[in-house]
Amino acid sequence: MQSSIYLNSVGVVRKSADKVLIEIFDEFTDALLGLDGFSHIYVFYWFDQNDSAEKRETLQVHPRKDPDNPLTGVFATHSPQRPNLIALTLCKIGSIIGNKIQIEDIDAYDGSPVIDIKCYIPGSVLDADVRLPDWV
Repeated sequence: MQSSIYLNSVGVVRKSADKVLIEIFDEFTDALLGLDGFSHIYVFYWFDQNDSAEKRETLQVHPRKDPDNPLTGVFATHSPQRPNLIALTLCKIGSIIGNKIQIEDIDAYDGSPVIDIKCYIPGSVLDADVRLPDWV
């Protein structure tokens, strides 16, 4: 059974030659309170400029676009080709001024809608408990 989910963007990615910013919409600025105590954030954004029916139907890819890697389900990869175009990037905060978070970089396009931000708290999974496939 499929159901619809409605998301509203909370901001937008702004990229220029010398800066990368997450611009938070005015109505969400209060949500930034306390974020300046963190060095990193997870940015969830929408791959809006990577959308096509064909890409949404792709369920298996060769990880890292390398045909030497085994065919793998998209849920086991970071491929932008997936049923829902939700992207996640860990970003280092440079500064927060008003409603703008300056970050070092993000693998999003200028204008990509930001759908959420979460502070990064390390150590939630011990490295000893992590298992990865050989292609990683």
